[in-house]
Formats: sequence, C-alpha cells, structure tokens
Amino acid sequence: MIRTLATIGAFALSGVAAQAQDAATVPFDGDVEDAAFAVETAIVNQGLVIDFVSHVGEMLTRTGADLGLGPSPVGEGAQIFVFCSAAVSREVMEANPMNVAHCPYGIFVAQIDGETLVGRRVYDDASMAPVNALLEGIIAEATE
Repeated sequence: MIRTLATIGAFALSGVAAQAQDAATVPFDGDVEDAAFAVETAIVNQGLVIDFVSHVGEMLTRTGADLGLGPSPVGEGAQIFVFCSAAVSREVMEANPMNVAHCPYGIFVAQIDGETLVGRRVYDDASMAPVNALLEGIIAEATE
C-alpha cells in the first residue's frame, strides 16, 4: 500500500499527467443509422480501413439493467469508428513519438438530447494538427 501511494505520488510530482481531451461535434440531419453509414463511407472514401466499430450504445443499453440504470444516454445506436492513417500517423509520430498514445483515431455517432451528432476528440498539441485536419475532413464529408 505504501509503495503504491509512493508510486502515485512520484508520477503526480513528476509532471506526468493525463490530459482530458475535448470533443468536437457536428449535428447530423438524420438518424444515427444514417449518420453511421455516412461516417463509414467518408472514412472509406479517404482510402482508410476501419479497424473496429464499437457499438457503445448497445453495450450501455445491455448493461444498464444490470447496473440498475436506464437506457443508454447516447442512444442505442451510438457507435465509434476506429481507424488509422499510416501517412498521418507517421507524420505526427515523427514530430513527437509520444503521439503513438493517440493512435488509432475515432469518430463517433450518437443521439444526445434528441439530436444526432457526429464527433471526435480534439487534440490540443500542435503536432497533432494533421490528425485534427483528417478527422475534421471526414466529419465534414459525412455531415454535408
């Protein structure tokens, strides 16, 4: 216990801290299923391969009952599309090898407060500007 507290304290004092990332969202004129199709199409149109689709809305709905909670707060159809761009990843990791922590990238679709949203993390570090641009471009295509 003392060793664990000492380790936590050492990290806290060393200046190593996790930064919370903000999310940027764009409204989608349609339902979550249509938004998901539009995002998937926009990612593929960039020549990228979707590595994984997380069905977070279904998971939250499924587990909500076990936890004594209601339906998913992001809608049952909420999904996160996980993918990577070799060219963009190489660029940002050449600028700062620690950017490996951010790969792969994700775009989400969700139904929040009755509004369909498409969103992404916002990376504050200047070396991640190419990733921000990639994600913004995909979302712009999907929501036009």
